[in-house]
Amino acid sequence: MKETWWKEAVVYQIYPRSFNDSNGDGIGDLAGITEKLDYLDELGVNIIWICPVYKSPNIDNGYDVSDYQAIMEEMGTMDDFNGLLEEIHKRGMRLILDLVLNHTSDQHPWFLESKASRHNAKRNWYVWRDQPTNWESIFGGPAWTFDPKTGQYYLHIYSKNQVDLNWENQDMREAIYDMIHWWLAKGVDGFRVDAINHLKKDYRNMPNPQNLPYIPAWEKFTEVEGLQTILAELRDRAFAKHDIVTIGEANSVKSQGLKKWIGEKYGKFNMIFQLEAIEAASSNLKSGLDVIDLKEVLNRWQKAAYGIAWNTLYIENHDRPRTVSIWGNDQNYWFESATALGCMYFFMQGTPFIYQGQEIGMTNAPFDDIDMYRDIETKNIYRYKRKEGASHQEIMKMIKKISRDHARTPMQWNDQDFAGFSTVKPWLAVNPNYKWLNVEAQKDNPKSIWSFYKKMIHLRQNWKVLIYGTTDLADSGCSDVYAYVREDHYTKMLIASNLSERTCTWNSPYDAELLLSNYSKREKGVLQPYEACVYFLKKPIY
Repeated sequence: MKETWWKEAVVYQIYPRSFNDSNGDGIGDLAGITEKLDYLDELGVNIIWICPVYKSPNIDNGYDVSDYQAIMEEMGTMDDFNGLLEEIHKRGMRLILDLVLNHTSDQHPWFLESKASRHNAKRNWYVWRDQPTNWESIFGGPAWTFDPKTGQYYLHIYSKNQVDLNWENQDMREAIYDMIHWWLAKGVDGFRVDAINHLKKDYRNMPNPQNLPYIPAWEKFTEVEGLQTILAELRDRAFAKHDIVTIGEANSVKSQGLKKWIGEKYGKFNMIFQLEAIEAASSNLKSGLDVIDLKEVLNRWQKAAYGIAWNTLYIENHDRPRTVSIWGNDQNYWFESATALGCMYFFMQGTPFIYQGQEIGMTNAPFDDIDMYRDIETKNIYRYKRKEGASHQEIMKMIKKISRDHARTPMQWNDQDFAGFSTVKPWLAVNPNYKWLNVEAQKDNPKSIWSFYKKMIHLRQNWKVLIYGTTDLADSGCSDVYAYVREDHYTKMLIASNLSERTCTWNSPYDAELLLSNYSKREKGVLQPYEACVYFLKKPIY
């Protein structure tokens, strides 16, 4: 396995709008990130990934770009960006940007030209049809919108304001490559590439035996034949000659197909975010985490990638509710479950990602009113479910569990007004538990979630076996315990996390040194509820 900087790093993901407001307008910004770099440096992270800060109307919080080479006004200026990049590099850290390539805003100059007339030079930079297919968009509703001026429909697999680029068009692709080179010339260290498995489409209708107005059409715009050719050109023309890291969001990819995506010989990206494990573990929202399914999928990815590819390790991001609230117990075992879930994923083979607030155990917000939510996907779910006849109460029960806004409530820095995020009312309400759940309350407490994450980062960065060693599941004797061994020529370590509220009698290791635990009082031969531990193994497990 080739050794390189991004394999040995820990990544911290920032949702800029909700991270830190430097100018008192209720919205996080670039200068706000710069103010908190020492905090991130002290935590021990090496790479910072920021969600989109490009110019945007913010229909989908920056994932609708209207100018790839300008900063959205709410986030600051290009000088603010340059200053942030310089300060990150001064501290020996690196910066990666979110790159949205499937679509642009309907306010992007390219699209404004494209819709000006059927004969415009940029008409075919987007997808226009006389007759739309019967597809449903990912955010609900039809995937096509009629433009009365030119008498055709344009494609948008997300919202109608996020217009799909036509990746069959060479001129459009060249413009994208030029834009990427412009950012690389600035000195950015890589990209997380959004929705990358949707660039190729199969423009045919879905079967419609029930004569519905539009049909979920995932297979028509996900991993369609010919996609890998497009991605290979993107890699070769935009990324290949630079010492950067590239991470594709490809939520459809299964472990059997990872070689073409991230194989070190022929892969198009260094890593991908896949959803197979998240979906398997969350398949039944009512009963919480399915540890058996999680083990099966993650172990399969560990085995498939070893020696030929590299995994992303994550349990939270800007598109998911808070893990401690859906997989753990954010009431009776808040500290224990937040740290056990962290320990479970952090030491596998791959690069760990921490999402802002995860390191202090931020939870889902108790928002009862749909008007408290801002996410376009959440609003659409509510609207379409109500049209289908669902009651307000049953929809809100679901939204309180799955809305993306749970990950987007402002970062909880202290117990002051608005959690220290801003001096004014923020764009999205603060979770009311900020009075006790905040950075200031945890940072100097050696028994806090924050301190546990700092210890995990330190441990991983000081034991090479936790980066490049093999990974094998260990049989603890308990179905709710996720246990695995990392091993190289010199060292063997055991990581075990009880991911339930039940006490487990387990096959504890013999003659082993405990390096990390989330319990101060421990019982031999027993894993307490949500207990997690890391052992240096002196002898084989008995």
